[in-house]
Amino acid sequence: MASRMMRGKLIACSIGALAATALALSASPASASGTYSGRAYVYGAGAFSNDWNDEGILSTGVNTVSNATCLWQKILWADGNLTSASDIDGVFGSQTKAATKAWQSDWEASPDGVVGEETFGKAGEWLQDTDGDGAVDTYIGAVHSISVSRDDQGRYHFYDGDGNGRIAGYDYRTCS
Repeated sequence: MASRMMRGKLIACSIGALAATALALSASPASASGTYSGRAYVYGAGAFSNDWNDEGILSTGVNTVSNATCLWQKILWADGNLTSASDIDGVFGSQTKAATKAWQSDWEASPDGVVGEETFGKAGEWLQDTDGDGAVDTYIGAVHSISVSRDDQGRYHFYDGDGNGRIAGYDYRTCS
């Protein structure tokens, strides 16, 4: 009888361990900052023509306050969807959402007000090398152009409203 109870406990423990292992294996690992690439900043490598096809999500609920949002707002301003540079504050609020929907409609992206792979990818089509050195240096907007660059680690940089160079990260906001 004791051997049957011991066997039952061993079977129950084995089933529990297998279930815990299966659950652990089925859970997908969390990406840094909700990015598709798992990186904590706007990233690129190789030819810059498709650098932004796997960027993270920016919205009123994800990466809402960040330097990546600040970069996105600069793009909205460059394309005329935000009318004042003072609207670039790194906070993805209702005004940025409305401007994003307008941008998406203008550029034939799904107008949901969320910046993800499709929207970032379409914006990336306007990255240019204007000085001919082979490196990205400008986002060509419909109204304005903005300076952007990619460092040797693949991180995208931009200048904030005070002229300070910033890295377009998802986890922090230092832009002004």
